[in-house]
Amino acid sequence: MSERKRPLVRTGTTVDQMVRVLADEIVHGTRAPGDKLDEVGLAEAFGVSRTPVREALVQLAAMGLVQRAPNRRSVVATITDSRLTEMFEAMAELEAACARFAAQRMSAAERHALDRLHRDSAALVRTGTKDDYEAFNVRFHTLLYEGCHSGYLRELATATRFRVSPFRRAQFRVAGRLGKSWSEHDAIVTAILRGDSEAAAQAARSHVVTVSAASAHFVSSVPLAQDRCAGL
Repeated sequence: MSERKRPLVRTGTTVDQMVRVLADEIVHGTRAPGDKLDEVGLAEAFGVSRTPVREALVQLAAMGLVQRAPNRRSVVATITDSRLTEMFEAMAELEAACARFAAQRMSAAERHALDRLHRDSAALVRTGTKDDYEAFNVRFHTLLYEGCHSGYLRELATATRFRVSPFRRAQFRVAGRLGKSWSEHDAIVTAILRGDSEAAAQAARSHVVTVSAASAHFVSSVPLAQDRCAGL
């Protein structure tokens, strides 16, 4: 597919912004499985050199969204429903473990910070600002990982979240999802504030299972790029 000219992004955020844009295009079906990702074309489209493009493709490959072979162009990977389910199953168990330990180990200051962040996010739900709520959502889960006070578990959760992040973002395109997400977070926060580790784990696990279903619903409703082109 031909590359659209995009505004030049700021130095220091170039790779992150490209990863986000390309990942969302893949998840949303704008770039279909098997589509070639030409470094020269992408560099021109984003207004950057080929070096940050290569870095972005490496990160996308780490997410499992792109396949790269030596001396060959990168192509959009095929992500099966079963693979996506497995990724979210692992994410659910990791977040459950983080929430369980957070309920046991968070300091009073950490609990207060989590609760305050959660309460403040209610305004984002009322206004329906998806991008701002998404940024809050990342911060919320980061506090949860930090609150488990297990460096290794935090690393595993963060790495797995990186792999599923484009699909987790997709959930917020489902109607009514912001309010439901807030309610699910509320159950996690309430359990942590009570020090109820098992309830916190269950609430976190249920939350990710619901996220998985919402993300899958959105992805399945998006036509593939070639189907869109056929209709033009």
